Amino acid sequence: IAVRNARLDATETAIGASAVLKIRSGAKPANCGTADSGTALVVINLPADWMGAAAAGVKSMSGTWTDLSADAAGTAGHYRVYSSDGVTCRLQGAVTATGGGGDMEIDNTVIAAGQEVRVTTFTWTEGNAGA
Repeated sequence: IAVRNARLDATETAIGASAVLKIRSGAKPANCGTADSGTALVVINLPADWMGAAAAGVKSMSGTWTDLSADAAGTAGHYRVYSSDGVTCRLQGAVTATGGGGDMEIDNTVIAAGQEVRVTTFTWTEGNAGA
């Protein structure tokens, strides 16, 4: 568990403070090295300390992640977290409505342009549990 926690905390440090979250339409790309897909529906400049300290091999969001005015209309399909430059993808995953079990859960996956969108849950679990 100590190693899993250390890897999670080190990864957050490598991504950097003030990361940028983009919630996008469509299926997520194969990996962060693959070009963006879909439309950026929501762009949130995350707090400087955007994740809490890892515990039991899991990190959870820190602070409030809200976009007061969505950039475009569409159905949320995946998210990408970028370095503070907003260009270099560092992390991606599934988005679902609250209670849907995605890596990231938001208050409403069918987004209208100008709508407020709030991330309700985001957890990041390091692999190798029990190893």
